[in-house]
Amino acid sequence: MRAVSTLSVVVLASAGIGHSVMAGLDADIARVDPFKDMKNRPAAGHGMNVLLVGTDGRDKITERERRKYRLGGAPCHCTDTIMIVHISADRERATVVSLPRDSYAEVPARVDETTHRPLPAHPIKLNAAYAEGGPQLTVRTVEDMTHLKIDHYLEVDFITFMRTVDVLGGVRVCTAQPLEDSYTGLNLSPGTHILNGGQALQYVRARHVDAASDLGRMKRQQRFLASMIERATSSGVLLNPIRFRDVTRAVLGSVRADTGFGTDELLDLGRAMRNFSPSSSEFTTVPIGQMGYAVKGIGSTLKWDRAGSDQLFRSLRDDKPLAPPTPTHAPTVAPAPKPQEPPPATVEVAPAGIRVQVENGTATAGLARRMDAALAATGFAANHRPVGAARRDLRRTVISFDPRWDRSARSLAAALPGSVLRAVPGLGPVLRVTVGADFKGAVRKVRVEAPTPEGEASVIRGDEKVC
Repeated sequence: MRAVSTLSVVVLASAGIGHSVMAGLDADIARVDPFKDMKNRPAAGHGMNVLLVGTDGRDKITERERRKYRLGGAPCHCTDTIMIVHISADRERATVVSLPRDSYAEVPARVDETTHRPLPAHPIKLNAAYAEGGPQLTVRTVEDMTHLKIDHYLEVDFITFMRTVDVLGGVRVCTAQPLEDSYTGLNLSPGTHILNGGQALQYVRARHVDAASDLGRMKRQQRFLASMIERATSSGVLLNPIRFRDVTRAVLGSVRADTGFGTDELLDLGRAMRNFSPSSSEFTTVPIGQMGYAVKGIGSTLKWDRAGSDQLFRSLRDDKPLAPPTPTHAPTVAPAPKPQEPPPATVEVAPAGIRVQVENGTATAGLARRMDAALAATGFAANHRPVGAARRDLRRTVISFDPRWDRSARSLAAALPGSVLRAVPGLGPVLRVTVGADFKGAVRKVRVEAPTPEGEASVIRGDEKVC
C-alpha cells in the first residue's frame, strides 16, 4: 500500500540520472538497522529481495486531512501492509508478494533490548511483530517464515504515500462495481477514476467494500501498485532532472531504509531497470491454507498453506518467474497489432450468462444496433432486438438492473466503462442498456477470473491489473 511509493522511487531512478542530481538525497532518508546482530540467516538466493512495509503514521497527517480522509484515532505503531519485492538478477522482472497482516506467525526467541532479558518464541499476528520489536523483529520473523534472505528494508508511512501520488499528478484506477467503505470514506462509482493522494489512501486502506476484507484489499493494493508503476514510468517526472530531484526529496523525507540501501544502489538499480513497465512485474499473495485460524490470546488469524508457500518462496530464491510465460507462437503472417487495446477486465459473472436488451437513448439512428452487435461479439447474450428508448437525449449509457442480478450488472458495467448503474426492483433477469451519446462503438473485453486451486498462488502480471 504506502510502500508502493518507495518502489516508485526505484522506478523514478530509471531515467539514469546521475549523482549530480541525486547528490544529497541520502541525507533525506532516515536510517534504521534491521539486520543488527542477526545470526543463522537464510542463504542468499539470486536477485534482490526488498521487504516493503507501510506503517500507520497518521500522527503526521494534518487535522484537516484526518477528518477528510477518515484518519481518526491513534496510530497503531504496527505494519499496516507488508510486501516482499523480488528484483530479478537481470533487473528485467519484479515480483511483488503480499503477506497478509493477520498471518499467523511465530516470532523467534530473542533478548529484549531494553531489559536484556531473554524472550521465548511465541505466536503472534505478523503485523504485530513491528510493534513488539520494530524493523529487526519484523525482518527476522519474515525470514523465519519464508526462508528467504531479505537484502534491503524500506518503510513508508501515510504522508509519503499521499505525496508520491500527488507529485505524479494522480493515479488512474478502474472498478467494475461501486466501492463504498464508510470506515475510510471511499466512494467510487463503476468506471475509471484519477485519484489524488488522499483518495488513493482511502482506496488502498479500504477493507469493508466486500466480504473479502483484507484479502480483497491486498488485490486492490496490487492493482494500484501496477497503475502507479505505469504512471511513474510514463510521467514527465523522469525526463526532467530538476523535477526528479525535487520530487524524490519530497518523497524521501519520511522514508526509512536500511543503511546499505543508498543513492548508489538506487542509481545502479534504476539504470538497470530503465525499461521497466507494468508488463515486467507480477503480483501474488502468499497461499492461504486456513482462514479464521483461532489462536488463544491473539484471535482470528490466517494460516499459510505450507506446501504452496514453500514453492512460492523457492521460486523467488531460484529467481524464477511465477507467471507462465507469454505464448510466443505466431502465424506465418502476423496480423497488425491493435493499438493500445486494454487487457480484458476481470468480472464476477461470465458474459455468456448475462442477458441484455439494448435500447437507443440518443437521436443517432442505428446506435443501439451497433451496441447490440458489439456486446454479442464480446460474448454477452444480447437478444438482437434493439429498440428505441423513451428519452432520446441521453449523454451517458445507463445499465438498468434488478438488484437480484447485481453481480451481472457489475460485470456488464466493466465492459462499458463510464456507464451508469441504475437499480430497478422487479426488472427481472434481463439487463437493460440504454445507449447514451458517450458510446463510440467499442465494448471492452471481459473475463472471469479462474478460481485458484487450494494451496496455489494466483499470479497476475502488472499489465493485466492496469485499466
